[in-house]
Amino acid sequence: MMTLSQRLVNWARLKSPWITIFNSGACNACDIEAIAALTPRFDVERFGILAKGSPRHADILVVTGPVTRKQALRLRNVYEQMPDPKYVIATGACGASGGVFKGLYHVVDSVDEVVPVDMFIAGCPPRPDEIIDGVVKCLALLKEDLAHGGKEWRRKARAPPAEAKPAEVTA
Repeated sequence: MMTLSQRLVNWARLKSPWITIFNSGACNACDIEAIAALTPRFDVERFGILAKGSPRHADILVVTGPVTRKQALRLRNVYEQMPDPKYVIATGACGASGGVFKGLYHVVDSVDEVVPVDMFIAGCPPRPDEIIDGVVKCLALLKEDLAHGGKEWRRKARAPPAEAKPAEVTA
């Protein structure tokens, strides 16, 4: 049973999501496209989307670029500063798998190795309209989570790994 104030907060969160963008480096193409999505040309305010500089006010964290080992702790700190429920969108091939930077000594392969990712947006770089579509779909996910009482319903029960048996030696 939700209180009136909680229902009001949930309604406001669905009608006006606040996002913050975390640029973890690399070529900055995804960052440029994410910033372009916030310009008047694409008019994201029609969906109520507002960009906030502080993660303490954001509902959705948009991560651009591959996460370097140096940025991993900073990304984790930004994520932990966000209020619950918080959602993470990883943009581009670099956010999903490391992209062309995969396998380098200073790059973490995927954003979801540092923070839990709710949605991936494909492309190198994804177009601004794809980023907006990803945020709108993330809002649908938020609405579904609110109906089910939180994000836990999406977590699949993972079977524990089978214990490895020592190899038998035959003579």
